[in-house]
Amino acid sequence: MNKLKILNDPIYGFITIPSSLIFDLIQHKYFQRLRRITQMGMSYLVYPGAHHTRFHHAIGCVHLMQQAINVLRFKGVTISEEEETGLHIAILLHDIGHGPFSHAMEHSIVNNVSHEEISLLFMERLNKEFNGTLTLAIQIFKGDYPRKFMYQLISGQLDMDRADYLKRDSFYTGVAEGNINSERLITMLNVVDDDLVVEEKGIYSVEKFIIARRLMYWQVYLHKTGLVAEQLLIRVLKRAKELFDNGHELQASDALLYFLKNKISLDHFNDDTLDVFAQLDDYDIVSAMKYWQYQDDFVLRNLSKMIINRNLLKIKLKNKSIKESSLKKHTTTLMNTHKITKAEAEYFVFTGSISNQAYQLKTKRINILHKSGKVEDIVKASDQLNLKALSKTVTKYYICYPKETL
Repeated sequence: MNKLKILNDPIYGFITIPSSLIFDLIQHKYFQRLRRITQMGMSYLVYPGAHHTRFHHAIGCVHLMQQAINVLRFKGVTISEEEETGLHIAILLHDIGHGPFSHAMEHSIVNNVSHEEISLLFMERLNKEFNGTLTLAIQIFKGDYPRKFMYQLISGQLDMDRADYLKRDSFYTGVAEGNINSERLITMLNVVDDDLVVEEKGIYSVEKFIIARRLMYWQVYLHKTGLVAEQLLIRVLKRAKELFDNGHELQASDALLYFLKNKISLDHFNDDTLDVFAQLDDYDIVSAMKYWQYQDDFVLRNLSKMIINRNLLKIKLKNKSIKESSLKKHTTTLMNTHKITKAEAEYFVFTGSISNQAYQLKTKRINILHKSGKVEDIVKASDQLNLKALSKTVTKYYICYPKETL
């Protein structure tokens, strides 16, 4: 059977699957599930085109990794065939642990288990199935492999993950500010003292990359409508869990019911739990909310309706933290209007904060290689004064409350 397939991608054109092992991993049911996980969570409620999936993104990352390996080999960096396969597998599976609607589940369905931790569990499980062929990929993914630059290609400030998602998310949302030149960035990569660096000629591409990241966070990833939709989704699942704890029965798929009825932390993630998690995707959540919008429970019914019909809460962003009096006013109004308890009203009236740091100056730096051989941080190397400012964390505060009455 011919496993060296070619896929047509709207961003890069034709993508070649590099080996039969990568093909078999893509064909595996764990990976095919990513076709049913939206890359950008609830952002399609803001940008109608943002329906691309984690599957798209992972394939795009493999394509960019192939390019990066070719560029580094051309520049004299030794990368063995085993290391090449390890890099392909690590980047292919880096997001395999994402739950439905990407990030919302990490705070509601499982107890503080990150998608990276679940990705690692999937990789270790696949390693058993594929007779240990993923061992090197797992070492690279965890940062345990002695060649540091390989980990930086998977998880760094200029990794293949970011190089793909900025360009892809920009394309599908139509937000042109995020459209980076990932090919140019990759062409400028090199390795010095086992560290990934960008050659001096690529300095402006790196500046564009950092600024694009900042703009994409404010305009897309932290867009206030997407933010309130994600908060509502977290609260839908929190309420459903609460109702189950109090003996109520709700209609949902078996996989979703398992996570609603049980308290799952990392210690509980055995092979059986992982198999149930592998059955869970966006469709489970949407179909459950379609049932729950007719539930007797005031909170679950209204939260589900809001998401299904895109009739969301009002959200206001401020530069200062929200006053307690403002929160109390909206909570009291809602309690009096609908004769509900304070605990119920707090599902619809709440505050929070969001932060944006385009460049982490203290960790995982982007280093520039000058013609003289000197290596220095992009902030020092650049004549763009904004870059230092972009390394500072900007925090905004929000308050959500119903538009009129529910």
